Amino acid sequence: MSERKTETRLVMEVKRAGGMAVKFVSPGTNGMPDRLLLFPDGKMAFVEVKDKGQKPRPLQLKQHTLLMNMGFRVYVLDDERQITKIIEEVKNA
Repeated sequence: MSERKTETRLVMEVKRAGGMAVKFVSPGTNGMPDRLLLFPDGKMAFVEVKDKGQKPRPLQLKQHTLLMNMGFRVYVLDDERQITKIIEEVKNA
């Protein structure tokens, strides 16, 4: 499945689960993840969406590490079969 289709599916599934998958744009800060998942009770995570088998670029990995060191969850999504697991982990955090 293409990155665009995977991202669209993520948005739909998060909405179905009672949350929001907001497109995350951070002008002046390159390498930030594509989506911000927001769920009730302040539960949130960042998601980088990639084509199947693709890996984040070095700058993206640097930003992911920075976010994780600050205590945020960061996921790399390259297969639609990961979506359910990601949603459950964030909702149950």
